[in-house]
Amino acid sequence: MDATFKRTELDSDNIVVDIGLATQELSGVLAEFNYRNLDEEPQFAGINTSTEWLAKHIADQLADKISAGALGEGAHGIDAIAVTLHESHVAWASYERALRPSG
Repeated sequence: MDATFKRTELDSDNIVVDIGLATQELSGVLAEFNYRNLDEEPQFAGINTSTEWLAKHIADQLADKISAGALGEGAHGIDAIAVTLHESHVAWASYERALRPSG
C-alpha cells in the first residue's frame, strides 16, 4: 500500500507533509482492515469492496484526517492524495482525489 501526498508548493519547513504524522495516521486507518473479511463487516454491507473502492475509502479517510488537522497545520496545503493498493507484484490499483478546489 502506498499513499502519496501532493502539493504545488512546499510548506514553510520545505516539506509536503510531516511523514511521521502521516505514517501514524495511515497506520490508524489501515488498522480498520487488519485481519478482517470486509464482506463480513456490517459497515460495508452491500458494497463491492474492490481494490479500487478500498483505495478510495483510504484516500477519503486520509482527507478527513488532514481536514481535522491530524497531519499538522502544514498539511492543509496538500492539494491531492493518491492511494495505491498492490494485489501482487504485477497487479495494483490507484485512486487519486483532490483536497481543495483548484484555481
